[in-house]
Amino acid sequence: MSLRKKRNLKGLALDQSPIVGSQAESKDAPLNDLEIGVELRLDLRTEDLKHVDELGSGNGGVVNKVLHVPTNTIMARKVIHVDANPNVRKQIIRELQILHDCNSPHIVSFYGAFMTGGDICLCMEYMDLGSFDRIYKKNGPIPMNIVGKTSCAVLDGLIYLYDKHRIIHRDVKPSNILMNSSGLIKICDFGVSGVLINSMASTFVGTSNYMSPERIKGATYTVKSDVWSLGLTLMELALGRFPFPEGSAMSVFELMQFIVNEPSPTLPADQFPVPFVEFSFPVS
Repeated sequence: MSLRKKRNLKGLALDQSPIVGSQAESKDAPLNDLEIGVELRLDLRTEDLKHVDELGSGNGGVVNKVLHVPTNTIMARKVIHVDANPNVRKQIIRELQILHDCNSPHIVSFYGAFMTGGDICLCMEYMDLGSFDRIYKKNGPIPMNIVGKTSCAVLDGLIYLYDKHRIIHRDVKPSNILMNSSGLIKICDFGVSGVLINSMASTFVGTSNYMSPERIKGATYTVKSDVWSLGLTLMELALGRFPFPEGSAMSVFELMQFIVNEPSPTLPADQFPVPFVEFSFPVS
């Protein structure tokens, strides 16, 4: 098994995830004996998953920390309710299988997906430090060196998704960027299934706070939309707050109008390095 080396960034390990071929050495081996990143097509079933803790909710789903009893492995299970007929749900499961082929040190590993009742269950790698929105809300603004490492990790993951699989993330935001105690930073919740996206769109409101102006105006989603969302996300981590006015002062629709009609947000030049100020939102 080979291990792809990535330039080690001071203070944060970014080279610990293996990149392997499409086949695991032994699909019968216990999961704890295999490394994250190995393609595993487990026979996942509800009865084999023991609830451990609630991790949160969002993007139309609830996320729990679970133990996969047969392999004694901790996983993150996301349960998404899809209001669709069984054939559509089966198509979603088929589309999600491409996640088995997503092997990157900056993409959360995928263990499998299955249906239970009217729900789609996705089992993924558990990242013990959680998402960056929770990290900064608990500890304050993220230090600049960590923001820089986060930008490198997220960009690496986004480039991999598009170059290798022609996948656009579609929902870049702090809650979809995860970290573990080894210092690894990974992205999750990217738009691999068009059918799932369409099914959820009829039930759940998207993350309008991070939508680019062209998306708010109805333009086709492109890579540029992810770039906008990433810039906004990096600013949020550095500031320790959402860059635009929010909360009770502005409704969702008022915020959307603000994003479309007002200049892009900027970081205070006297508080942040000029290269980062220009990188997060370059002046057009």
